[in-house]
Amino acid sequence: MARTAPAQPNTAPDQMPIVPAQAPAGPARRVMGRLVGLVATVAVLVAGVAIITAVHLLPHIHNPFAESTTVRNQPALLKSITALSRYQAASGSFQVIVDLSRKTPYLPSFLEGSRTLFVGQGTVAAYDDFSRLGRGNIQVSPGRTAVTMRLPEPRLEPATINVRQSYVFAQQQGLFNRIGNIFSGNPGSQQQVYIEAQQKIQAAASHSPLLTQAKSNTRSMLTSMLHALGFRRVTVAFGTR
Repeated sequence: MARTAPAQPNTAPDQMPIVPAQAPAGPARRVMGRLVGLVATVAVLVAGVAIITAVHLLPHIHNPFAESTTVRNQPALLKSITALSRYQAASGSFQVIVDLSRKTPYLPSFLEGSRTLFVGQGTVAAYDDFSRLGRGNIQVSPGRTAVTMRLPEPRLEPATINVRQSYVFAQQQGLFNRIGNIFSGNPGSQQQVYIEAQQKIQAAASHSPLLTQAKSNTRSMLTSMLHALGFRRVTVAFGTR
C-alpha cells in the first residue's frame, strides 16, 4: 500500500507581512490648517498696520520692548560767586589732532597697548583785566579834550573743550586692554586725550594773533566810548612804562 506525504502549508518566503492601515490624519490636518491660517492672518494684520503707520494714517506705534533712558537730576549746588572786572576782547576757535599711544615693554601691541586718534575742538578767550586800574592809569588833559589810558597786557583764559564737536576718530586696543575695560569701573575713558587736546589748544592760542587782536578790539572799544564822552583825542596803551 502506497503512502502519501502529508500536505505542507504554503509559506512563500518572498511574501511581505500585511501591515494594518493607519487611521486617516484628517483632524491633525485640520488643526495644522487652522494654525497656518491664524499665522497668515496675524502677518497680514501686522503688515497692514505697518503700512498705515508709514503713510501717517495712524499714530506712530512705538516698540514696547525698546530701551528707555531715565535721567534723575539732583538740584544744582552754587559753590561760589566771583565778581569779574574783565572785558573779553577776542575769542578764537581751534582744532587739534591728538595721537595718544600707550605701550608696554616686551609685549606686542596686539596684546597690550592702545592707540587713539582724537579730534579736539575748543575755544580760547582773550581778556583785559580792569580790576587794578587806578588814577595813575588814566591821565586827562587840563581842558578835558584828551585822555590817555594805560592798561595791562591782555591775557588768555584756559582753553575750553567743546565736547559736542570733539570725537574719537580711530582707536586700537590690545587684547588685555579690551578685557580690562570690561571689568573697569570706567571703560573706554577718554580723559587723557581731552587733557592733551586742551593743552595743545592752549599752546596754539599763545602762538596765535589772538592777543594782538584783543588789543586792537579793546582799543577800538575804549576809543569809541571816550569819544562819546566828549574827548577828542584818545590814546590807549598796553603794558607798564
